[in-house]
Amino acid sequence: MQTAAPVVIVTQPGSGPVSQTSNWQTGMCDCFSDCGVCFCGTFCFMCLACQVASDMNECCLCGTSVAMRTLYRTRYGIPGSICDDFMVTLCCPQCSLCQIKRDINRRRAMNMF
Repeated sequence: MQTAAPVVIVTQPGSGPVSQTSNWQTGMCDCFSDCGVCFCGTFCFMCLACQVASDMNECCLCGTSVAMRTLYRTRYGIPGSICDDFMVTLCCPQCSLCQIKRDINRRRAMNMF
């Protein structure tokens, strides 16, 4: 009589959606890929921040924060760190916010948002 080999569980089931590794849909300075977003980010920064926060079901005041960028990046499995998010948000908040909004628009167009 043969005995069956023990079953070894390598990964545990998760309670939420499985995060997948992806990248940003556009670069930080890819303004010409969506000029409307960049114009809005340049001339009406707080309006764009509120749009991003609304898209992510967050408070309007959080739209430009490091936490918002980190939340978005981790939600879609985009590589990076909180330190990277802090530096990008500190050095060029407009570029950071525009990149998030362009990414939201592209993921929405692909039914991935």
